[in-house]
Amino acid sequence: MKTILDEIKWNEAGLVPAIAQQHDSGKVLMVAWMNREALAATLAEGRAVYYSRSRKKLWRKGEQSGHVQKLKELRLDCDSDAVLIQVEQVGGIACHTGRHTCFYRCAEGGAWREVEPVVKDPAEIYRPQSP
Repeated sequence: MKTILDEIKWNEAGLVPAIAQQHDSGKVLMVAWMNREALAATLAEGRAVYYSRSRKKLWRKGEQSGHVQKLKELRLDCDSDAVLIQVEQVGGIACHTGRHTCFYRCAEGGAWREVEPVVKDPAEIYRPQSP
């Protein structure tokens, strides 16, 4: 029996791009990658779980910062090769730079200009864990 995971067109690395969107405002927060395990965990846990290509492992959004993304709705695009995750962004910060969205730079006059404020200093968010 086919599952919803079987209907996704995973890329050659077994990944699919995942766009995280604030469910009530429609603001795009970030883009990440998911493998089958991450997407299954997202559905099972009701929170965003992504696959880190650099660390080659799952990462639960907010596991260090506390800025969890609670799953509100999951959508699949018309080509079945991208997912849209509508979330409630806990704490209002999705970006590791301390901003609400990872898309905080705007092209203007041939240069990138920062147009979103830092909500919280990343040094305060990502303090080293005590042993």
